[in-house]
Amino acid sequence: MKEKLPQRRPTRLKAYDYSTPGAYFVTICTKNMRPFFGHVQTGDALNASKMILSALGEIAKAEISKIEGFYQNIKIDKYVVMPNHIHMIIVITERTNPFPTSKKYDIHNVVGKFKAAVTRIVGKAFMPSAKPKIRQTGFHDHIIRGPHDYRKIWEYIEQNPVRWTCDKFYVADI
Repeated sequence: MKEKLPQRRPTRLKAYDYSTPGAYFVTICTKNMRPFFGHVQTGDALNASKMILSALGEIAKAEISKIEGFYQNIKIDKYVVMPNHIHMIIVITERTNPFPTSKKYDIHNVVGKFKAAVTRIVGKAFMPSAKPKIRQTGFHDHIIRGPHDYRKIWEYIEQNPVRWTCDKFYVADI
């Protein structure tokens, strides 16, 4: 008999419209927290630790840079690609749909399109005969609720490589 897996608890606010203008903190993790996107080079007294991107990390970074060009009212205000996850502050500047004939889009559509693009490009480049399994299903989001919250998240993203070994997503190099 197959063991029943635990049900995921939804993290979305039930009555909230995720296409509402505002700022959102998003975290996307790799499958099984594998360090597909690179590694953190440990710094010293003179140099801060920094992220060294792998080829997959470079693909993720390039796809992040394309988001603003695809959505007229989306701004990626801050991001960091870490070995096994990505943090982004995504800002919706206004409530307009640049594609009036398509369905309404929101933060989940933006992140879904990004994840699909990275998976597709990685598949073509590195695994043409198989569907790559490089990311977890879903993602974590947080509605940024004010300037203090925004500043705290901005600093967290900025300091992520420096504080890598203390990060909750830290996994020692394999």
